[in-house]
Amino acid sequence: MYIILAVFIFGLLIAVHELGHFLAAKACGVRVNEFAIGMGPELWSRQRGETFYSLRALPIGGFCAMEGEDEDSDDPRSFNSQSGLRKFIILVAGSAMNFLCGLLIILLIFSQAKGFNAPVITEFYDGCPYESQDAFMVGDRFYKVNGQRTYFAGDVSVYMARNGGSDLMDVVIIRDGEKIELNDYKMTLLEYERNGQKVMRYGFSFGLRESGPLAVIKYSWYQAMDFMRLVWIGLADLITGGVGINDMAGVVGVVDIMNTAGEEAATVSIGVGNVLYLGAFIAINLAVMNLLPIPALDGGRVLFLFLTGLIEFITRKKVPSKYEAYINTAGFAFLMALMVVIMFNDVVRIIRG
Repeated sequence: MYIILAVFIFGLLIAVHELGHFLAAKACGVRVNEFAIGMGPELWSRQRGETFYSLRALPIGGFCAMEGEDEDSDDPRSFNSQSGLRKFIILVAGSAMNFLCGLLIILLIFSQAKGFNAPVITEFYDGCPYESQDAFMVGDRFYKVNGQRTYFAGDVSVYMARNGGSDLMDVVIIRDGEKIELNDYKMTLLEYERNGQKVMRYGFSFGLRESGPLAVIKYSWYQAMDFMRLVWIGLADLITGGVGINDMAGVVGVVDIMNTAGEEAATVSIGVGNVLYLGAFIAINLAVMNLLPIPALDGGRVLFLFLTGLIEFITRKKVPSKYEAYINTAGFAFLMALMVVIMFNDVVRIIRG
């Protein structure tokens, strides 16, 4: 059941992304030749007006084929005949719709929550050395830790841990409505006894729970921002070598993760919530990844839009669309090859268990 739900979510996110391009193109008066959900053989198709609609067998992509998108066209309603602003709106609309979809899923999940743990200190452990007017006090709200916003109580420990092994922290807190900066403040994990057990902690805890409709909206937005940040952190770790290509997961791997999250849940409702939560993360992940300046992705096309605009402004000559088509074709081939490698790694991981 959870595999079916995961595949459905992937298909939905693809449909939403392409729908964003489609609606923006129609709103800007651009001719759309075909609108397809999925890739590969057609399962269903129909011609409606000027647009050919199709549903295809493989839920790993889709497209909104606009007139003059990858080739020169004399049609005044072609994509390449539009102003730079209209092109930009059409290109970013897909990612915008994915982000909106992810946010709506989070709102749906969080609407059932009884409260949200705010990063506000409510208690210090006995003997904690960091409780003072010059450090931390009960009621202090963590605003940033090592340059990262702290939206939830759990963010504090996460970004203290991601400090390269250093015990010097840059912390910004809010006390009585004012921001207080503690730069290069030395903090180390200390041993405390809690509930009869020895634990390593910084010595303070969070217990403030915010609830109500406004809290649902606020923390849903915070979660969306947190998901965006996780994508950027993952990309940074990939570039710096913190993680490798073998740590990446493709469609097969993500579906397996979603299935596991559902099956290991205590109840079906919790399992569905877990899968939807991961679906929201994937939606926002797609929104960010599609805007990366990589050929064949929307971000690459936006970059090319700015570059061609600059060239045309300087030279007063129009750059032929075929050059962008060549670059996008090469980029698409690279991405497909990368997907194959990642999918192979996913299958090997699943087989090995």
